[in-house]
Amino acid sequence: MSVSTPIRPVEEPPPPRPRPLLRIDVVLLLAALGLAMCSLITLKGVGRNAHYYVERQAIYFGLGLAVALVLARLDYSRLREYKYGLYAVMIALNLVVLGMPKVQGAARWIPLPFFQLQSSEFGKVLLIVAVSAFAVDRSRRLHEPRTTVRIILLSILPAIMVIPQPDLGTGLVYVAIGFAILFFAGTSWKQLTVLAVLGVVGIVLVLVVLPATGHHLLKPYQMQRLTGFLHPSHDPRNATYNITESLTALGSGGKTGVGVHGATQVNLGYLPAPNTDFIFAVVGETYGFAGAAVVLSLYALLIWRALRILTMAKNLYGTLIAGGVLAMLMFQVFVNAGMTIGIMPITGVPLPLMSYGGSSVLVTFIALGLLQSIYIQARMTTASKSRGLVS
Repeated sequence: MSVSTPIRPVEEPPPPRPRPLLRIDVVLLLAALGLAMCSLITLKGVGRNAHYYVERQAIYFGLGLAVALVLARLDYSRLREYKYGLYAVMIALNLVVLGMPKVQGAARWIPLPFFQLQSSEFGKVLLIVAVSAFAVDRSRRLHEPRTTVRIILLSILPAIMVIPQPDLGTGLVYVAIGFAILFFAGTSWKQLTVLAVLGVVGIVLVLVVLPATGHHLLKPYQMQRLTGFLHPSHDPRNATYNITESLTALGSGGKTGVGVHGATQVNLGYLPAPNTDFIFAVVGETYGFAGAAVVLSLYALLIWRALRILTMAKNLYGTLIAGGVLAMLMFQVFVNAGMTIGIMPITGVPLPLMSYGGSSVLVTFIALGLLQSIYIQARMTTASKSRGLVS
């Protein structure tokens, strides 16, 4: 007589867990790749060395994309443990660069064998990660003025260090990042208003009061660039001629542009820095309003996805990192496009993923990689909670 084994229900294996790479924000990735393509197409028609810039920019895009995909697979929350080290690295980089050889009168780059590292650019993302961690550590004391003062000082310190390089634009980006982190952390409107008023008072002191008394914190050309955009045609030293040339380029582009060969402002060398600071003017002249609208639409997609990811974050740290990245992108796009059309001062802020430059491209992709990590972790957390409810 055989002993039969009891019949047991067959347990269905759990569904395979999707790999993190398959959960990336596709819209964010496509917007970034679209801007990269626009950059290469625009650089292809700029100057005699266009092939050189296109080739190197394509390499930077490839490296940046690889770094972003690696960061996307990591848990961004682990970076919080290294906040002191990351902040110290940022300070050290901005100190080391002051002893480097000057390039065109500026000490901003650390020469490497195949790459010129701009320390102030990498400081942007290091500042976002470190200051966000400091804010999370004091999340229960955000209502205290001392917390607001500490966080804003952590942002102003590196800004003070990069302005003498000189790199006024990046210094302003640092301040914008610190203010955004305070905003998304839930700092009271009263404290934010006080900070805004103090900022306006500081600007008036630097640009008006101190120069009237014979004290100049900024160099003459910096003063002229910050104020000359208000009346560029009345500039006696012609320090803001680039605004006039930029407006001429944009105006000649019309609706659909004049094409690569018809872009006289670019081809004849009238437009300064066409591959970096004023690349948006090149887009306007070459491809007209239609081309500029495509580029701005891609930036709108980036900003929209950053806002979406900010609301999805699984914890406060992710929200603050996303908020810092959002502020970095929005500030740079607004200031760069604004100075191109003459409504913002000339500060040398690059247009993310459009302006030529390895440091800017890599830093932007690192920031996008952090956004992808926040997105992936949020989706994984949501999926885990759903499985827990079902079981």
